[in-house]
Amino acid sequence: MEKVIVLGSGLVGKAISIDLSKNYDVTTVDLNADNLKRLKTHPSIKAIQMDLSNPKSIRELIHDCDLVIGALPSAMGFQTIKTVIDAGKNIVDISFLPEDPFQLDELAKEKKVTAIVDCGVAPGMSNMILGYHNQKMKIEKFDCMVGGLPAVPAWPYKYKAPFSPIDVLEEYTRPARIIENGRIVVKPALSDLELIEFDQVGFLEVFNTDGLRTLLTTMKIPFMRERTLRYPGHAELIKILSESGFLSKVPINIKGQKIAPIDLTAKLLFPKWKLAEDEEEFTVMRIELEGLENGLKKKVVYNLLDRYDEPTGTSSMARTTGYTCTAAANLVLNGDYIRKGISPPEYLGEDEKCFGLVMKYLASRGVEYKQGIQE
Repeated sequence: MEKVIVLGSGLVGKAISIDLSKNYDVTTVDLNADNLKRLKTHPSIKAIQMDLSNPKSIRELIHDCDLVIGALPSAMGFQTIKTVIDAGKNIVDISFLPEDPFQLDELAKEKKVTAIVDCGVAPGMSNMILGYHNQKMKIEKFDCMVGGLPAVPAWPYKYKAPFSPIDVLEEYTRPARIIENGRIVVKPALSDLELIEFDQVGFLEVFNTDGLRTLLTTMKIPFMRERTLRYPGHAELIKILSESGFLSKVPINIKGQKIAPIDLTAKLLFPKWKLAEDEEEFTVMRIELEGLENGLKKKVVYNLLDRYDEPTGTSSMARTTGYTCTAAANLVLNGDYIRKGISPPEYLGEDEKCFGLVMKYLASRGVEYKQGIQE
């Protein structure tokens, strides 16, 4: 039985470990003992408490495994991927790392490693869908809107973070790069705010965030953007925090102690944004693709509305992100995807067989992307 090491056992890492343990020998590693305790009801999963900021520890840990899953916070993502690649191990990673993963492409090819990055819901499935359709039509416009939200929009933020709050704040502070007229245009995060209506959800606000990532260089499409969805009013509160300096990364001196305001903000927001163990939430995404196929105008729309799974106690964000990751992991372990080097999800989508297998895998777990076509 193939051996898989899952680095990180947070909300999504836990779902990944449980899903993969059905067919593989899984070991989960995390510094947080409480995260590991949540896996006690799954005795087949080995749990190891370890500081994963040490590259040497990671190398020793993964020396005899067949695949590594990276499910760590964004700040640890790049170094972790580099360490795993240098050790000659294949990896599927979901961290929202700020660095360009293609910096590791040459190393991955040298080590003959398959490294799939950004393999979540968005970035992730959004990239795969674009990669798939980019092989079939001349795409002129790609527009992705996505968000994970609590079922009950409680005051004041109307939001709960399905993953690390510091990574959410990173989305709100990192300038958003979009493509207009074939060129990269940089806009402030939270800009171009508008309201969009979604079936079974109602009106949500949508704003620019830096979600295109690898698509900025791998796809030559005149117009592309990815935007974040929240309940109306949330963006204004975040703008107030930003304008007041609470999201600054520049340390300030407080009674002789230097601290970055964003670190304090994340610490204060974590208990307010943390999802309760059984709190209902949902993931909503809409992808619109416009272009030409066989010389005729065509618009393809994908809609996703996925909710908290009560029988298993699995959050929607863990399902939509985690199962995309485990679908890709299966492709690598089964030998269906063997491309060496850094592979963003759009590369998987370009392979029709792999795309079909991922969609089938997700549907079997109740994560269904509904497609509509307008000729």
